[in-house]
Amino acid sequence: MSKYIITGGNKLEGKLSIRGAKNAILPIMAASILNDDVSIIHNVPRISDVDVMIKILESVGCKVNYESDTLIIDSSTIDSNEIEEHYVRKMRSSIIILGAMIGRLDYTKISHPGGCAIGSRPIDLHLKALKDLGIDIQEENGFIRCFKKELIGNSINFEFPSVGATENTMLAAVKAKGITKIYNAAREPEIEDLQDFLNAMGAKVKGAGTNYIEIEGVDKLHKAEHTVIPDRIAIGSYMIASAITGGRLEVDRVIVSHMEPINDKLKMAGCEIEYINNGLKLIAPKQIKAIDLVRTSPHPGFPTDMQAQLMALMSLSNGTSIFYETIFENRFMHCAELTRMGANIKYITENICMVKGVKKLNNATVTSPDLRGGASLILAALATQGETEVSDIYHVERGYEDIENILKNLGANIVKM
Repeated sequence: MSKYIITGGNKLEGKLSIRGAKNAILPIMAASILNDDVSIIHNVPRISDVDVMIKILESVGCKVNYESDTLIIDSSTIDSNEIEEHYVRKMRSSIIILGAMIGRLDYTKISHPGGCAIGSRPIDLHLKALKDLGIDIQEENGFIRCFKKELIGNSINFEFPSVGATENTMLAAVKAKGITKIYNAAREPEIEDLQDFLNAMGAKVKGAGTNYIEIEGVDKLHKAEHTVIPDRIAIGSYMIASAITGGRLEVDRVIVSHMEPINDKLKMAGCEIEYINNGLKLIAPKQIKAIDLVRTSPHPGFPTDMQAQLMALMSLSNGTSIFYETIFENRFMHCAELTRMGANIKYITENICMVKGVKKLNNATVTSPDLRGGASLILAALATQGETEVSDIYHVERGYEDIENILKNLGANIVKM
């Protein structure tokens, strides 16, 4: 297994350009199945999750070409209705392929998905929505079999605004007869991006970004070209890398409304943030301020995908912060590793913890527990004065493109071994 060796103590400063969002590109790649044609997708990040999704698409017969930051997907050659279990178990978000496959085909089979162990993340909302659209679903021995006679538009009311369930419903409903209405839909920016791509193919979707989405079914889709939105989570992570080391950072190509939930917290921590042209500039505080309460919630609240990184920053604050994780029940696995580095973290309940800032963090040998938890350990290591070893970095490479060289270019002393 590869690992990062990080020698902390350097300020991270410079200019940064981030490519497309991990959480946007994957459902868009799945959606390409629906048009029975060619999809040209720009601003695609080079991350392992994209590689896995390419293999999934190729396994069902798609032809995929990936050069520079552009994906060209030809889905006219699909010749299989079963998703190989090996790929699905690598990546939780592979479940979004289900809505597109059943929208295109009369039958599809997929295994229950894998991915980071940050919680049970049941897919019951996905399956209930597909059943409401007329799909016959049979579950047996860890596999899901979906049979379609006819997709019929319906009203879908989610108990919780699940991102994945919202996306799967959108994908399945695009070719349903009549109108599908999604109530309590997830409002994340990546869902808006999926809507834009679907509509570029000829779909009739409106309302993404609000809690009500309406899809009018169409008979056929066509070739489309699309550019993926910037990755707000990657941008936020690098902003914290600069903030925790006392640096300055400029980022181009940001969407202000996407960054505000993250930037609000960084401003509370004492960071100066200014929007310039189409980007932003961050100046780190002389003293990191504690944030009384960090509560994760669906967009436009503070994203769960930034909780671990912000905790690394609060570990060096001037006071006490309370973190309340409301989305996933196992998303504090990084706490034990941060504690090994000298952080003062105490559990209050299984989803609430208290972080009391310390004057310095120590170098240590730590293990990445998941994608965002691994990122938090890297950020903490940048602020130490010694050499830290972060192992199991395959988690991190699922969602951060070329993180080693990006950090190096900003001044970090980091080596991949």
